[in-house]
Parts: sequence; C-alpha cells; structure tokens
Amino acid sequence: MWLLAAFGRLPGVATARSYRRGWLRGDVTAGLALSALLVPTGMGYAQAAGLPPYTGLYATVVPMLVYAVVGPSRILVLGPDSALAPLIAAAVIPLAADGDPQRAVALAGVLALLVGAILLVGGILRFGFLTYLLSTPIRVGFLNAIAIIVIVGQLPLLLGTSADESGVVAEVLDVVDDVFEDGVEPVGLLLGAGTLAVILVLQKVVPRIPAVLVAVVAASAAVEVFGLTDRVEMVGALPSGIPAPVLDGIERGDVIELLAPAVAVAVIAFADTAVLSRSFALRRGEDVDGSSEMRALGVVNIAAGATGGFPICGSGSRTPVLEQAGARTQLAGAVGAVTVAIFLLAAPGATAYLPQAALAAVVIAAASALVDAKGLGRLWRVNKIEFCLSFAAFVAVGLAGVLRGVLVAIALSLAVVIVRAWQPHRTELVELENIAGYHDRERHPEGHRIPGLVLVRFDAPLFFANGVILTKFVRELVREREDRIEWVVLAAEPITDLDISAVEEIERLDDYLAHRGIRLAFAAMKGPVKDKLHRMQSGNRFGAGRFHPTVRTAVVAFRHRNQPGIERSVLDAPPQDIVPPPRKDRPAPP
Repeated sequence: MWLLAAFGRLPGVATARSYRRGWLRGDVTAGLALSALLVPTGMGYAQAAGLPPYTGLYATVVPMLVYAVVGPSRILVLGPDSALAPLIAAAVIPLAADGDPQRAVALAGVLALLVGAILLVGGILRFGFLTYLLSTPIRVGFLNAIAIIVIVGQLPLLLGTSADESGVVAEVLDVVDDVFEDGVEPVGLLLGAGTLAVILVLQKVVPRIPAVLVAVVAASAAVEVFGLTDRVEMVGALPSGIPAPVLDGIERGDVIELLAPAVAVAVIAFADTAVLSRSFALRRGEDVDGSSEMRALGVVNIAAGATGGFPICGSGSRTPVLEQAGARTQLAGAVGAVTVAIFLLAAPGATAYLPQAALAAVVIAAASALVDAKGLGRLWRVNKIEFCLSFAAFVAVGLAGVLRGVLVAIALSLAVVIVRAWQPHRTELVELENIAGYHDRERHPEGHRIPGLVLVRFDAPLFFANGVILTKFVRELVREREDRIEWVVLAAEPITDLDISAVEEIERLDDYLAHRGIRLAFAAMKGPVKDKLHRMQSGNRFGAGRFHPTVRTAVVAFRHRNQPGIERSVLDAPPQDIVPPPRKDRPAPP
C-alpha cells in the first residue's frame, strides 16, 4: 500500500489526475515541435562528449519519459547538454582503451549512474541549497570557458583535423598545429560553415522555424544530391532498436577513477538544472523545491546510465522551445521522447547522409549561446573584484582543463564565502539631524556620536575566524574617542549565529572594557543567538540587564543610566513619549 501511496505523490501522477482536456492539443503540438530539435542536438552533444552520436538519443528518450513522471517542473526539458559534454569527455576518453567507442559508452553509463546516485542521496538529505554553490561571477567565467572548449573541440570536425580535450589553450594549439600539418578538408568545412550560417540566420530572422532541423536536413540533402558521401565523414545509420544497458567490461578501478569526475558533473548538472527550473517556474507562477529537483535529476541520470546514455541536465536551449510552443504539462516532454523513440525504431537509416561537420555546427551554435559577454561587461562595471573572480574561473578551466577547472571554480566560490564572513562590514552607528534611528558613520560622516556611548554594528555571523575582528574593531573605537566612554552597545540584529570561540572573544572584550570602567551591552540580539550566548558563557556573566530589545531602547537606557527606578518605565514607553535629555549643541524641546 505504501508503494501505491508513494507513486500517487509523484509530480507526473498528480498532474495526470488534475489534467484538463484543453491542455492536450498544446502539449502534443509542443512535444512534436520539440522532437525536431531533440534528434540533431542529442546526437551533436554526444559527439561533443566523445561518444557515438546515437547515444545522445538514448540519453534523451528514457530520461525524458522518466522525468515526465518524477520531475517537479512541468515543462523542463532534460537531456544532453553542452555544459556537460566537455566534462564527460574529460572523464571518459582517458579511460577508454585506444578510443574504443563501446568502452567509452560503458564508462559514460557508469558516470551517469554515479552522478545519479550522488544527486539522489543529496536530494534525500535535502541538499537543494547547494544550487548556490557556484556564485554568478564564477558560473559566468566557468560557462564562458566551457563554451569555448566545446566550440574549439568541434573545430577539428569542421577542419578535418584532430585535437585532444585538455583545455582551451592546449586544444587551440593542437588544432593550429594539425591545420598546418594536415591542411583543411574544404568540402567538410563548406558543409559545416554553411550549416552554422543557416542556423544562426534563421534563429535571428525567423525564430519560430526549427533552425537546427532545417539546417541539418539541408546539409544531408546536399550530401545526397552532390554525391559527397566519399568526400566527408558521415554520421552513418543509427543502430536499430531501443535503448538498452551497455555496461560491459567495467572494473572496480574504473568506478573509482570516475568518482571525482562524477561529483564535478553532479554539481554542474544540478546548478544548471535548478537555476533553469526555478526561472521557468517563476515565470509561470509556480514553485519548485530544489531538493525535489535534485532527487528527480538523480533518478533521471540513473535511468540514462542504465539504458546506454550518459549524464544529462536541464536544457536552456530546448526548454524555451517547449514553452513557446504552448506546453502546459509534463506530457509535452513525453510526447517528444516517444517521437524520438519512433524515429529510432522506424527510420534509423535517416542519418546515413548526415555529415559530421553538420553536427559540429549544431554544437557550435548551441555552445555559442553559453558565451555571456554582456554578463562579463556588467561585472566589470558594477564590481571589479567579482569580474576578477569570473576571469579567474575562466582561466582555471582554460589552463587546467574542465575537471580541474570545476574544482577550482568551486574552491573560488567557497573562498569568497569565507573571506566575506571573515572580513564582514562593521561600522559605528551615529545619529543624524531630523532623521530617526542610528546610521552607518562611514556612509554619513556628518552624523554625530552620542557622548559616552559607542554604538557598533557587525554584519555577519560570529565564529572562530572573525570574532577577533569584532573585538579589535571595538577596542580601536574606544581608544580613538576623545570623550570618556561609559557604555559600548553592540547592535546585534545582523548576527545570526555564534560559536564558542566567538563567545570567548566577547568575554575577553567584556574584561577589557570592564577594566576601563565601560559596560558592554547588546541590542536587538535574536532569541536563538542569545540562547547560545547564555549557554556558552562562563558563569552568569551576561545577565538580563545587558540585553535590550532594540538599539533605541539601549540608547534610552544609557541616557537614563544615572536615574534609578526610571529605566524600566522609560523602556516600556512609546517612542513619541520619550524625551531625550538635551545635548549641548541643541536646546531642549518645549
């Protein structure tokens, strides 16, 4: 019974139960339109990953059917993608003995199984927050490098040369060297360049037309009409039949070698899929849970690996096609997958006249969409440091290769988090004329300090690495003040957490201030943080009198510190009923 109940909670099943007849035409039409794009792009991305083109169709059919049942997003298209192709090639090709295509397919299947297992376990443990592991600047730099690697990796098929997927610089040098040694195949170059031109022009001029399908059919027709099958390398006829397991010859050592690449592929696959899923869901007024998407992506990758495919993720080029064609539910993706399956069964010989150069053009056109020059320009204008981080990720992938570049990109993202938490914004708060509240002195140098009181704000969680930053900042403020300081108040609302090391630093600060006759108090500290401070403190150092609900009440308490019995009533009074004592530079109100 529990299995039936769990099956009934699957997103696709829930959608089927509430399905409306009016959605059917839009879903079927959109699915058929999508299928025209799935065949050439799937084959092209498989080629970019160093695998036989037909595996791209295997990595399309079963995963899309599975996602239609388990996927939380209604119109997300999953399948082979240009962002993953170089990672797959870098992981699989070195392990494939003498370039054996069948062994490469088996290794890619194992890689997909590992990626799926990692994502499934992560989703069960609700690690969906890892969507944000790669910051926007890091992702921009990484994807720009990925795009160039994919494009350069397809140039040999256009030029009739060969190169290794070892990084942008090394691969460009390989291509240039081979061009000088072996020359260029003019017919293949003409077919590939023509296919690329047709795709780009149609996408720009007539975006509603399936440009990729038109260009690929035109290239195949040119090969047939002009009898070019002996002049250029062909894709050839596809194997007849449906996707099936291809995991022969895999050893334990192969699995161990693929573990690290699987983690990298899983991170990139989920980051891209989750961002895409969330973006389209928001546009449709829906909501998609990151952990649910992670679990679904894990199941889909396991299905791909078990049926002759390779790792996949959400497609940023095919999902908009489904949306623009009027898709309403997961049925549209299932229709597209079934159409591709029919193509595999009924017309496997249709690709016999498809030139490899045309597929290379398809991949180059798709990868060029990953290049985000505007994003780089925006980073340069708004934040030079984030631009440098983006450029560093780009260089790391270009010089070290894809897999090492992924690790560098993740390390850079984590380093940014650590640095920002270690050196957060901290400031002294001051008063402004005719403006209520207490304000950042760095932004308002015209503000005035409250005599005898130091107001400090620290905008980050307190932990072992930055506790001394806070205490040092407070001591410097106390030393630089010319008036006699009696209170230091920490505006603690931005502090969302603290650890034992930070508490010890606060206690040392309290001792330092107490030695000078200064009282340390806290304002607007969150309840859970206050509970931790009470639990971790030595003895009963910080009693209730040290805490104030707001910065305003802390300032009022300071101003009435020498009036016994009045503090409680003052703190409980409404803001408009509190009359602060007159300052020397301002007369008392009437």
